[in-house]
Amino acid sequence: MGIHAELTERTRAVMPSWLALYYDEPIAIDRGEGRTVWDLEGNEYLDFFGGILTTMTAYSLPEVTAAITEQAAKVLHTSTLYLNQPMIELAEMVAEMSGIPDARVFFTPSGSEANDAAMLLATSYRKSNQVLALRNSYHGRSFTAIALTSHRSWSPTSYSGLNVHYVQGPYKKRSPYAHLDDDAFTEAAVADLQQVIDMMTSGDVAAMIAEPIQGVGGFATPPDGFFKAFKDVLDEYGILFVSDEVQTGWGRTGEHMWGYQAHGITPDIMTFAKGMGNGLSIGGVVARPEIMNCIGANSISTFGGNPLASAGALANLKYLVENDLQGNALKQGSRLYESLLPVSEETPWIFELRGKGLMLAIETAEPGTGKPDSTRAGRLLEECKQRGLLIGKGGLYGNVLRIAPPLSVTEQEIDTAAEIITAAVSAID
Repeated sequence: MGIHAELTERTRAVMPSWLALYYDEPIAIDRGEGRTVWDLEGNEYLDFFGGILTTMTAYSLPEVTAAITEQAAKVLHTSTLYLNQPMIELAEMVAEMSGIPDARVFFTPSGSEANDAAMLLATSYRKSNQVLALRNSYHGRSFTAIALTSHRSWSPTSYSGLNVHYVQGPYKKRSPYAHLDDDAFTEAAVADLQQVIDMMTSGDVAAMIAEPIQGVGGFATPPDGFFKAFKDVLDEYGILFVSDEVQTGWGRTGEHMWGYQAHGITPDIMTFAKGMGNGLSIGGVVARPEIMNCIGANSISTFGGNPLASAGALANLKYLVENDLQGNALKQGSRLYESLLPVSEETPWIFELRGKGLMLAIETAEPGTGKPDSTRAGRLLEECKQRGLLIGKGGLYGNVLRIAPPLSVTEQEIDTAAEIITAAVSAID
């Protein structure tokens, strides 16, 4: 029995049955460098998923490793009950980058906790438990975040203290509005939003939470300006707009630092996590001061913004800005999209190639019927792995391949990945 087979057996014996693993023969990542990883059996892969968009800059980035090592030699943890210089410096940088005026920042250990905190702020500030979310959304696996998630496969319970209503999101392809152009689709979605507010709520809704590009939902990408049209309606009612930038943040879409900027708006609250720490456990919330400061009870965070994670995240963001990784995401993402466009147009079972920057997706469907084809998606995931490329999978029906390499990816690596994906598609045919 190989080491991966043994670890799989041990995992199944001691971990929950609902803990998903990729691949028919799961692998354990032993080490990484740049955009390349090696498993425990010595196999080499080009990683174009980065631990679910979390290894944002690169594996073993010297600047980040040095910052972690230096901080680890001093102190790992203190909690927010003490002043924390790395956390303060990181908060100052995040506040400035956020685009939210006079921003206040609160750090958490994860994106799920960040969205929890955003809901605590919004419902406390508005004194209402009514929340709007989008169909096909995903906001985390905590009790509160699950209530915001409109994805049956990720929703184990309907219990919640929130009163959530779901409106039409940006996923047009399988919506009743698939035949409409972008402008007409946006108008239809806004009409749905208005109707949900008028018919399903008491009017005093606390907030709407939205991913600028839906992550687990298969990188569903709205037309530019989509959320501006939404926010115009929300503003009439005083409803706060929460931008969940856990996957779209830090320049991944290439065009902007944040996904919300494609829509000409400024959110009232913004959440972030994943790539910020390049693998370290850190997330957070940014909000206007009157919203952030509305909490009347005592509150702290034991692990959020701890010195080790803050030091590493600060080094990571500095590297991101100084090396214009947002610009690289735009350049290399466009190159990958153009490289994959011919095979996507020529392959009957590729339903759509979509996304922005280094956040691209391939949706699979049965030719002729358009029925979601999770079997081909699973085979494509396996075929890419066999050829040395790791990508992700998602979508409501498990039929979307997600492609999201670290933002420092090179032109040569983009070309190699495109060749592998094209060969994998051909092998399935």
